[in-house]
Amino acid sequence: MTSLSPDQIIRQEILALSAYHVPPAENMIKLDAMENPYRLPSSLSKEITRITADAHINRYPDPNATALKKTLRASLAIPDGMEIMLGNGSDEIIQIIMLAAAKPGAKLLTVEPGFAMFKIIATLTNMEYIGIPLKPDFSLDLDTMLTAIARHRPAVLFLAYPNNPSGNLFDEIALDKIIRASPGLVVIDEAYHPFAGKSFIEKLTDYPNLLVMRTLSKLGLAGLRLGLLTGRLDWLHHLEKLRLPYNVNVITQLAAEKIMYHYDILRHQAETIKQTRARLMTFLEHLKGVEPYPSDANFILFRLDNASQIFRQLQRHGILVKNLDNSHPLLKNCLRVTVGTPEENDRFCNTLQDLLTGN
Repeated sequence: MTSLSPDQIIRQEILALSAYHVPPAENMIKLDAMENPYRLPSSLSKEITRITADAHINRYPDPNATALKKTLRASLAIPDGMEIMLGNGSDEIIQIIMLAAAKPGAKLLTVEPGFAMFKIIATLTNMEYIGIPLKPDFSLDLDTMLTAIARHRPAVLFLAYPNNPSGNLFDEIALDKIIRASPGLVVIDEAYHPFAGKSFIEKLTDYPNLLVMRTLSKLGLAGLRLGLLTGRLDWLHHLEKLRLPYNVNVITQLAAEKIMYHYDILRHQAETIKQTRARLMTFLEHLKGVEPYPSDANFILFRLDNASQIFRQLQRHGILVKNLDNSHPLLKNCLRVTVGTPEENDRFCNTLQDLLTGN
């Protein structure tokens, strides 16, 4: 019998999908992935090394990560009565939510431009994806959103707060109206909360259909791959059924628990990044031919002529930013730069200025 080829077995929508692309960054100043550029203090790193060296990696990790959840509840001020579910990064949590809601004909609604994984995972889980364009200034088009909610009655609505890739916080009153108008689950993705200072976590008790998602990646623990979802038990009880056993490994549990005991270190680094972001924004605002957009995240979106060409020239100078040109109509000629160390930002700023002035 002749075996079937991959394109005869794999779903057509998967064959048509492009994988999430991560460009090589060896020997580059890496300003493309919204990572915290600062390492942990050496004393804390040594303590983590000691703890993980003694880990029983021959045994499975605590399937419920009980100790880690207790530490996260305290450090992140999770309201009493709200449960926590942990994931191998936020991506796994997004996938769990969509798998749980993917009844035949179920719809996912979000805004565009937004986090690329919302659309990718919707395709993987066979949910109908509906993207509502933001306004040209990247604010919410509330009337269009409310009309779409009434028409499509989405099973799940995802909104990032602040938004990626635009970096802005959406209007709280508009978000309140969207949550109250939504018949299904609303998930607020607060990946960039440390740099924004605003959160819906304290409002979880106000809405029966709201969950809040966080990640420790942007805080400085991207290598540990730890995301969390918090909300009412009647939601998380069912979502837990889809979480794969032992999804958070023992090294991540031990290291994250220890680090979150010293959450003040990460908060201090976030404050430093916010101050550095302000200086980077001021430079871009005064650079002729560049239009930066206000940011409450650890990156800045900016528009300039010939963005793709500038992107390639920056690469040749050893600087990697994110090229968003032509990824969405609202992102024409847009690049996104992560806030790095002062030295990295200076290198980026000086190189960009030289490229634009022909020096």
